Amino acid sequence: MQLAELGKRICILGPSNSGKSTLADAIARKRGLQAIHLDRLHHLPGTDWEPRPPHEFAALHDEAILGDAWVMDGNYSRCMPQRFGRATGIILLDIATPLSLFRYARRCLFERTRAGGLEGGRDSLKWGMLHHIAIVTPGNRRRYAELYHKLRLPKLRLASARAIDRCCRQWDLER
Repeated sequence: MQLAELGKRICILGPSNSGKSTLADAIARKRGLQAIHLDRLHHLPGTDWEPRPPHEFAALHDEAILGDAWVMDGNYSRCMPQRFGRATGIILLDIATPLSLFRYARRCLFERTRAGGLEGGRDSLKWGMLHHIAIVTPGNRRRYAELYHKLRLPKLRLASARAIDRCCRQWDLER
């Protein structure tokens, strides 16, 4: 699939630490789209990942999807119907749970800045996040795969880090 086939409003879904934000930024640069990182809308800047009140996040989300051209990364299932109603294409990253855990640890221990990182915040290892990735994510992966198959939009599933790398090379993306 060619990148242009996904249109000008692209949703990127997938497990935590699968590379959604990095891919969103690379696509945004390549296509001249606005990169929208849902984690930044969901959490208050300058905090240790403190969530906004749900109504504030929903309002920010719904305002962001009204834009004409964007690539949006993140899941936040309760807002998916509105998002998919505006999307022109979907990318599902479906990497294995052990790789997500490794990337989370690497991010927290060694990376000062990252794509989609919270403004004024720094990632730190949290038991809650480790639990989420190791225990909750496998079920989410199944749900996202089922949802992906039902969607009637141009879509692409990348089922490994190698598949993501190949796709980025094919689309000539700089990450």
